[in-house]
Amino acid sequence: MQILTDPKTLQAKCLEWRKAGLTIGLVPTMGFFHEGHLALMEKARPLCDKLIVSLFVNPTQFGENEDLDKYPHDFDGDKAKAQSMGTDLLFAPAPGDMYDNDHATWIDVPELGEHLCGAARPGHFRGVCTVVTKLFMLSQADVAVFGQKDWQQLAIIRRMVRDLNIPIRLVGHEIVREADGLALSSRNAYLTESERAAAPAIRQGLLKIAESVTNGERDAETIKELLRREYTTNLPDGRVDYIEVVDPDAITPVSEATSTVLVAVAVHLGKARLIDNILIEV
Repeated sequence: MQILTDPKTLQAKCLEWRKAGLTIGLVPTMGFFHEGHLALMEKARPLCDKLIVSLFVNPTQFGENEDLDKYPHDFDGDKAKAQSMGTDLLFAPAPGDMYDNDHATWIDVPELGEHLCGAARPGHFRGVCTVVTKLFMLSQADVAVFGQKDWQQLAIIRRMVRDLNIPIRLVGHEIVREADGLALSSRNAYLTESERAAAPAIRQGLLKIAESVTNGERDAETIKELLRREYTTNLPDGRVDYIEVVDPDAITPVSEATSTVLVAVAVHLGKARLIDNILIEV
């Protein structure tokens, strides 16, 4: 496995591969790999001749008072895990490699970022869209794989790719979970022992809500209130950032669950902000 840090060197290598007729796959990450990341690599590996995994904690998607400086990292561990999954090239630039001092160009899909994490983290998806576009341009990738835990992120990137006619195929991977249902996240490392024991209540609440919809509940406000009560009872130390019922493609709130909807949540538990979602087909 080759390791590169310079964007121009990466792009030159990828252009060589394209000239040779090789297909390229990309898995963008911020590192501190867990089984969820490895599942994305496993998904991407048979879809391409050359697999690139990017490892870059992108500063432009972090807001003030967020955890940029404390974001967990383990480069040696990540390197070994990426190699074990058959990665051909690990791209691990520094912020100064990706953004010049006078960087002035941004990409945004503001309408899809008005709700959920976009409302709670202003500017977050502008940073995501910009860095993902840069990675697409540098890697010349034919296919990229993203996790569906960040459902809104994937929806925004899909719209960006469509609107800008970027020649890449996007593949979503279902949420990878612990045995007790907690969605895997690098930020789970922030949880104390007691917080980790309580965290599966996030998923359990979503499953109960899906059952309520299956049994006929359609009013979005009622669905949200039922879930809020679940968390008040079963996750008393959690602080709800948002509970929303939205159209899964447009990421806009709906008043009734009359067709397929996404119920998405973000909950602060100790130092961790945990997100999860469930797609409910009506």
